[in-house]
Amino acid sequence: MSRRVRRTTIITVALLAFLTGLGLARLMSLGAVWVVVAAMTNIVIFRHRRLAVITLSLFGLALGWWRGTQVMQKLTAYQLLQNQKIVLRATADNDAVNGDKTQLTFDVTAVSVIKPYATDLIGKIKVAGFGVGMVYRGDVVQVEGKLFKTRGSRQASISFAAIAVLGHANSPIDNLRRRFSAGLESSLPEPLASFALGLLIGQRTTIPDAVNQRLSTVGLTHLVAVSGYNLTILVEAVRRLSGKRSKYQSTILSLLLISLFLLMTGLSASIVRAAIVSLLSLGTWYYGRQVRPALLLSIAAALTAGWNPLYLWADIGWYLSFLAFYGVLIVAPLLGRRLFGAKKLQPLTMMLLESVSAQLMVAPLIMYIFGQVSVIGIVANLLVVPLVPLAMLLALVAGLGGMLVPTLGGWLAWPARIILTYMLDIVAALSRIPYALAQRTLSLQQMLSIYGLVAAVCVVLWHKLTQNAKITEIK
Repeated sequence: MSRRVRRTTIITVALLAFLTGLGLARLMSLGAVWVVVAAMTNIVIFRHRRLAVITLSLFGLALGWWRGTQVMQKLTAYQLLQNQKIVLRATADNDAVNGDKTQLTFDVTAVSVIKPYATDLIGKIKVAGFGVGMVYRGDVVQVEGKLFKTRGSRQASISFAAIAVLGHANSPIDNLRRRFSAGLESSLPEPLASFALGLLIGQRTTIPDAVNQRLSTVGLTHLVAVSGYNLTILVEAVRRLSGKRSKYQSTILSLLLISLFLLMTGLSASIVRAAIVSLLSLGTWYYGRQVRPALLLSIAAALTAGWNPLYLWADIGWYLSFLAFYGVLIVAPLLGRRLFGAKKLQPLTMMLLESVSAQLMVAPLIMYIFGQVSVIGIVANLLVVPLVPLAMLLALVAGLGGMLVPTLGGWLAWPARIILTYMLDIVAALSRIPYALAQRTLSLQQMLSIYGLVAAVCVVLWHKLTQNAKITEIK
């Protein structure tokens, strides 16, 4: 009791309370008056640090609860329009693909309902229908069809809709992305080109179903999903490889990579999450500061979920992202210190450890949601993940070559072709192993118990490392 509570601990607890408040908003509403009361309480006793843990937690809880209540009230518009035929105007959130029964399928955001009455809808709606040849991300569309409730990260869906394009996205970024995709597709054959686009910008809609199934079987789907995982790997690799030479150059290069990813993926939610974590860790590293990974994750989670509580309520990708970040930022360093001691690990060794830790962290949730887990996921990650930064770099060269000098694009793409072929061959070979994908479902209690055990082991390892460090300093 005599120990002073650290500021980082207070902030972390308050941010976790904020997330808890967002979750409670799904059950009942809370008025703004409680936020004011909690804020006034903090002003009165802000100098007492032990009490600040309680008061700031209550303030974070009330603030998150109130924020969630606001969003819940806006979601009621979906209930009023459910199972009704509507006409809406919205913006395409991704490039369309041919889905079930040859329907053009894509997601829309910034939704404004025109009929049966004018109103705005928050969140994302899945649209499948006919009427146009193609819809690109950023296009303004008009959709007519019956609105149905759905689960997951989308708030509703419309099937067999009548689609009309009202305006095309002509921003320089969209044009650059399309030109780059076309350049890459002209330089590399399929499915290498689609796989490369998945690695670079998370575009997995064009990847053949057979390749997607193999990646899922061997536990490598995260490589071609817009999860931010590749961005995290790339930034960490750049920082480790160039950090000895110049912090400034390493930071500038990392910032350029983050900016490029944000632009090419259209500020997707998962890439923004990865960018926040990468920017925070990059800034603290550049200025020689040490910030606890738990605080970094709490800040990123509170910012993203506070901006859009729908991530916390229904987006499985949000949870998978932060579980993977937990494995990379917390589990991997603890295991590294436990297995190899205080010596500095090589970038390749640390990358392998981070990949394995991330896979272990997401596995229980995948088993709970999807009822399956890749038995050879760790082996596949060990064989493929170390090549991801090099494959992304070579794929970038191939795409730029096909975009800028088409006549030489095929020659410039040969290095990328070799490494991408190797990666897909490894995936294909491992996916043919019998029972590579085990059907195993976890209950909610079992999943929470596993994550509780992981958290407890991390606390014990951290405590032992801290005690050993103190003993070393005394000696």
